[in-house]
Amino acid sequence: MSIEKLAVIGGGAWGTALAQVAATGGRDTLLWALEEDVVSAVNKIHENPVYLKGLKLEKAIRATSRFSDLAEADAWLVVTPAQHMRAVLKRSPCPNMPLILCSKGIEESSGKLLHEVAHEVCPGSPVAVLSGPTFAHEVAAGLPTAVTLACEDRPLGEELRARINLPHFRTYCTDDVAGAEVGGAVKNVLAIACGIAEGRGLGQNARAALIARGFAEMTRFGMAMGGRRETLAGLSGLGDLVLTCSSTSSRNFSLGKAIGEGKNPVELMKDRRTVAEGAHTAPVLDRIAKQRGIDMPLVDAVATLLAGKIEIGKLLETMLSRPPGDEED
Repeated sequence: MSIEKLAVIGGGAWGTALAQVAATGGRDTLLWALEEDVVSAVNKIHENPVYLKGLKLEKAIRATSRFSDLAEADAWLVVTPAQHMRAVLKRSPCPNMPLILCSKGIEESSGKLLHEVAHEVCPGSPVAVLSGPTFAHEVAAGLPTAVTLACEDRPLGEELRARINLPHFRTYCTDDVAGAEVGGAVKNVLAIACGIAEGRGLGQNARAALIARGFAEMTRFGMAMGGRRETLAGLSGLGDLVLTCSSTSSRNFSLGKAIGEGKNPVELMKDRRTVAEGAHTAPVLDRIAKQRGIDMPLVDAVATLLAGKIEIGKLLETMLSRPPGDEED
């Protein structure tokens, strides 16, 4: 199969950055956006002033708000917020073309990974997952980036990689879809924990410990969900975890930092135009872990705090008083 024209579903920062990658070299790329002001700006001035202000976009990018236009493409990059992906795919024409899922999370209502949701809604479409340590503004600016493309159909994965791989956007293939998805979902929750530590002024040592112990939780959960250890230790797992837990460019880290500084989590999430996926993932991840008997104390702590069931001071006291055990646990 020949994959040339790509459609990107989602006109936020990450969707726009991926459209920039897809359009490099003047290759036709369609960007679907819900917001008419985004569509108009992309088409008229080749910018997305709402989500990536000041960055000139490739002229090969054309924006639309009509789902019917998506049928023109050979494959879709699906970059909608995780909790809205099912609804968006249900509204789309779903013409049995490849779907590359670029969002990170677990569907809150069903507890399903996003590739499972996509298979339910579009059973005739082959599904791949794109994940890894990526800040949208850096990708859009052409700074060096490496990502994982997971696809069970290896020849299709190679074809998709050939279409989006660039010298500054290095794409590594795997067939471990579950492992790639779990890494991207769990790291968002752990980034909130690291942000809380930053907001409370607990220091760099504490953050390093949270990353390391969080990675142990991610690995336990990922392997229980059918992922492989090496995938979780790669770009879509450990790589993304380190990036997301280390910078206020991360929406999840920023949310945690604000909570650590004493702001109300509910009010913070209500005021944000962009989505901190970890806030939606935390409760369902915690629920699945408990159902399966997977020990994830950091995830449980974040979920408990976001649900308003514990104050931050008490939360930190509980976390710090947890009995030490063997590092392999």
